[in-house]
Amino acid sequence: MSKRLDYWKIAPEATRRMAAINGYLKESAIEASLRHLVWLRTSQINGCAYCVDLHASEALQDGERIERINCLVAWQETTLFTPKERAALAWTEALTNIAMSHALEEDYALVREQFSDEDLVDLTLMIASMNAWNRMAIAFRRQPGMR
Repeated sequence: MSKRLDYWKIAPEATRRMAAINGYLKESAIEASLRHLVWLRTSQINGCAYCVDLHASEALQDGERIERINCLVAWQETTLFTPKERAALAWTEALTNIAMSHALEEDYALVREQFSDEDLVDLTLMIASMNAWNRMAIAFRRQPGMR
């Protein structure tokens, strides 16, 4: 697949503002390790090769263990993730697949047990913003390694 257009160059103000949301999220109370898992899992679900590569690389640079990255796609089948991470990953899947799940009550109840009101808003924005980035990268065929 060849790259279609460079949205960073064509719409720099729009992408700068999207990036500002990520800046806010990086300063939120949600720890970097969880943020990496959420962004990576969202990108896996959406099939965004660029974002999978980017967020797996960033997670490794920040000290994430390779076995957790490798097993993220099958997180329900392993004990590698904490209850808080499992709740966030369930919420990530529910919101990324929202047309199918409509954010089920059981997923909401699980995430409510682990996150404060403010953190839940931030987590939800984290998932929503990554879905937007995935759609931009997929639509315009941004390729892994393009930084």
